[in-house]
Amino acid sequence: MSAPLRPQTLAELAEAVRSAARIVAVGAGTKPRLSAVEGTRLSTAGLTGLVEYEPEEFTFTARAGTPLRDLAVALAERGQYLPFDPPLVAAGATLGGAVASGLSGPGRYRFGGIRDFILGVRFVDGAGRLLRLGGKVVKNAAGFDVPKFLCGSLGRFGVIGEVTFKVFPRPVSALTLRLYAADPVERLKIIRALGRSRYEPEAVEGVPDHCDLWVRLAGPESALAALASEILTRFPGLREAGTEDPLEVLRELSWAAASDTWVKVPLSPDHSVAFTTELAALDGVSHQVGAGGSVGWIAIRESASVPAVRDLLERFGLEGMTVRGDAPLWWARRPRPAIESAVKLALDPCHRFPPLDS
Repeated sequence: MSAPLRPQTLAELAEAVRSAARIVAVGAGTKPRLSAVEGTRLSTAGLTGLVEYEPEEFTFTARAGTPLRDLAVALAERGQYLPFDPPLVAAGATLGGAVASGLSGPGRYRFGGIRDFILGVRFVDGAGRLLRLGGKVVKNAAGFDVPKFLCGSLGRFGVIGEVTFKVFPRPVSALTLRLYAADPVERLKIIRALGRSRYEPEAVEGVPDHCDLWVRLAGPESALAALASEILTRFPGLREAGTEDPLEVLRELSWAAASDTWVKVPLSPDHSVAFTTELAALDGVSHQVGAGGSVGWIAIRESASVPAVRDLLERFGLEGMTVRGDAPLWWARRPRPAIESAVKLALDPCHRFPPLDS
């Protein structure tokens, strides 16, 4: 395999796209299955650094190849952060890869996912044009909201070169509770009760291969202590000890082995019961339910378990996306909305990027 193209500027990025008939954009390779398609590989590793940071406006603009951990450090110095908890930060995930994959972590429960924080992009489309869409301020209503189409696009619409995000103030303190649930039905009851409560947790995540829940609270320390006490009076559980956030293993997907096949599955809370029950009965398969029952993760250790997982998803009408491992990219994929095909045709009339379903 030839060395990937490695532009150092946005002008070089546009030139690199125009130089090949089929382009596959890659970042740090933390989610390798998403870019495991045929084509000339184009690395964004040379496009790094903060372009603009306005702490008073709670916005920043950075190049696509900038590691998320570098951005986290820069934001933390001004008491700010990305509240949707982008995954695989410690593994080296990049800003452009986070947008292209569309993946969010535990914080999406309260604050929304990555698409709720993106304001603008500069990217190269299939005609090799360097385009700017969206803006650099929160109150911006000019044009179509194309930046959101790039979230989860897997590089099928264009190659991202630069992204503008809004950020939030970092909470002064946080703590995590572990609430006990005897089975998936009881866990669902707790999830629903939390959703109707005034507690406003930042995250409600299932413990991997278990029915218990991790619930993260954030705010003033004195208020958190009182709130935690009230929650533990209502639900059986305990406050997790230590300074490390147990939800870190979820954000980094470290509960699954790097050699596993990782599959993300959009869920509804109602589906989470059957999802957990049936996966728990399969050998060589681990699972986790997150975002208050709205997202499922499957880690498959043995290839022989792949047909059983595919059958499960098909029976319940669930889709899946392989993030890592040797498996189909899409599982039980439903027909795409017509607007996706229309956007693909508008941004990639030369068919320079992989098809939507490859």
